[in-house]
Amino acid sequence: MLHVAEAARVSVATVSALINGTATVSPELSARIEHAIRDIGYKRNAIARSLKMGTTRTIGLTVPHITNPFFTAVVSVIQQAFDRAGYAVMLCCTDEDLNTQDDQIRLLLDRMVDGLIVARVGDGAILERIVADANVPVVLMDRLCEGVDTDAVVLDNQRAVFDAISYLIDLGHRRIGYITGTSDISPMHDRMTGYCEALQAAGLPVAEELVRSGNFHEIDGYNATMQLLSLHDRPSAIFSANNPMVIGTMKAIRDIGLSCPEDISVACFDDFPWSDVFQPQLTTVAQPVQAIGEQAANLLLDRLAGNRDAPPRKLVLKGRLMIRNSCRPLGAVQSVSA
Repeated sequence: MLHVAEAARVSVATVSALINGTATVSPELSARIEHAIRDIGYKRNAIARSLKMGTTRTIGLTVPHITNPFFTAVVSVIQQAFDRAGYAVMLCCTDEDLNTQDDQIRLLLDRMVDGLIVARVGDGAILERIVADANVPVVLMDRLCEGVDTDAVVLDNQRAVFDAISYLIDLGHRRIGYITGTSDISPMHDRMTGYCEALQAAGLPVAEELVRSGNFHEIDGYNATMQLLSLHDRPSAIFSANNPMVIGTMKAIRDIGLSCPEDISVACFDDFPWSDVFQPQLTTVAQPVQAIGEQAANLLLDRLAGNRDAPPRKLVLKGRLMIRNSCRPLGAVQSVSA
């Protein structure tokens, strides 16, 4: 730091004030100091500065799947929001593994992140203990966690799936296959509830043989669809609870020699960039990705700005049914343009 001060012809105290943000430095002096820093290759000691200031200007973010288009898009929104606010984001991917999640959250806390945004996996008991001991603000995103009393941004998954299944019922479908993910996270539980409630509202039974579960991956959707299509009384429509699994569904329909929507209608949760590029174009439930990411970031930034004592806030956003041409009315054959 002494060399920087000499090169900029200012005091060491002035250089320290600029680097550590402890005092206001005039634009002229700031420019001279920054020029000197570049000229002599001075590297700020981020760790030392963090210890002194009590902040690392770093946020921890955990998501279950970075390859899932929904999480890819949300991560991008969050990254941009914190970049504008002067924070770096440390991203961890848990791959739906509880032990990996717990290890990664502890790692982020060891790195002294100022706050956490968590799309949790598995049983919330361990996460509850970690959050209680973390001493940093935490925002839950996409998935709630019973026992963790903190800010959260989620979708009204139950209503979104209710509307999607009701749409299929209105088209005349009565046997609707449903492919869900692991039931120990709140979105899957709520989506399953929406499926059941839509059937019950229409006076239709919830048939166990029409429900298959997987672990959110394409292969799970493929296997589940093969099971559904092998039934003696196979479904006339299939709804997939996320978009990677619906890709498996479409492949299974093709491999078995059937066509969508002529032989079977398909819809899924989560719109994704190529939904309208598929042939047929997929009917989906779109989540407000931009709003989810921005609201999660804003909740955490508000806590970091000093609003630590306010009661936890839970924001519930609405999905939107994107009707395309992968579903047809029963008794009608829909032509699919190339």
